[in-house]
Amino acid sequence: MGIHDDIQAVEAEIRDTPYNKATSHHIGKLKAKLARLREELEKKASSKSSGDGYSVKKSGDSTVALVGFPSVGKSTLLNKLTGAKSEVGAYEFTTLDVIPGVLEYNHATIQILDVPGLVKGASSGRGRGKEVISVVRNSDLVVFLLDVFQLNHREVLIKELYDAGIRVDSKPPDVIIKKADRGGISVNSTVDLDLSEDLIKDIMGEYKIHNGHVLIREKIDVDQLIDSVMGNRVYIPSITVVNKVDMAEDNMLIEAKEQFPEAIFISADREINLEEVKKSIFNSLDFLRVYLKPQGEPADMDEPLIIARGSKISDVCDKLHRDFKDKFRYAQVWGDSAKHPGQRAGLEHELEDEDILTLIIQK
Repeated sequence: MGIHDDIQAVEAEIRDTPYNKATSHHIGKLKAKLARLREELEKKASSKSSGDGYSVKKSGDSTVALVGFPSVGKSTLLNKLTGAKSEVGAYEFTTLDVIPGVLEYNHATIQILDVPGLVKGASSGRGRGKEVISVVRNSDLVVFLLDVFQLNHREVLIKELYDAGIRVDSKPPDVIIKKADRGGISVNSTVDLDLSEDLIKDIMGEYKIHNGHVLIREKIDVDQLIDSVMGNRVYIPSITVVNKVDMAEDNMLIEAKEQFPEAIFISADREINLEEVKKSIFNSLDFLRVYLKPQGEPADMDEPLIIARGSKISDVCDKLHRDFKDKFRYAQVWGDSAKHPGQRAGLEHELEDEDILTLIIQK
């Protein structure tokens, strides 16, 4: 049997096994095995790849991936938001390459990528799915674009990304795993768990980890434990945009809004509600605004520097000039991150929104 056959056999066993307390341990081991087989298949496929995948240089303050089935209007939306020239046609697989565009909004420069449409089976390589997913993995935000007449596509897209190791709208489990040379597996938890210690050890063993320490600091399920052991998952926020509302009946729109109350309903072609899409993209990226103050001069409060939340002064140096970090002496900070106005700070100082920053650089 090949890996494909092994995967199908494990999937069938999981599907056919009724889930209850008595079978939960067995199903947990099967899920760990399935994740390991999929990773082996991915590595095998990557080693045989011709290397003709998509290569997109990240630029701007953040990168957003437009994800949807073919012909949902991604190219039209990209063109309307950014002015990029992505070919538009009324047939499947119009976008044969990754088309980048740039959205300028609230002083932020946001790269938006129109990727070829994902289809069911993309995580297994169908429709150049692996190349598309590799682009999504490196993005800071996913915009799911749905056709108002095919809202069920969102569930398929979520599953394809999940099977490819992309966790949408979730955070990494608070689990710390440290391998050791001897002593077996020790498990400690700060919360009550539904997972048995034996199951945790069996899942670790599936990945040939027989010695180490596991610290679990939140309630997790089997899938989250497997994600923690594998350590190669990415966690990306998302927004959902429903297109072609100009073609739908009122009762259909009412039902769609009840099904997806958080979604933004638009017509890319007729430019309906596009400003709301821009606003949602900006807010979802959770930017910080930092105002730069030259030494001895007033701060520039008209043009903030846009950085990601969690950024440090070292990140600002990297963004401004490649030599700034090497020549950095100290900084002064005013704002929420400062203990007092004009606090002297080093490269590791983490900034907050609307901080004012002065960099002192060696001349």
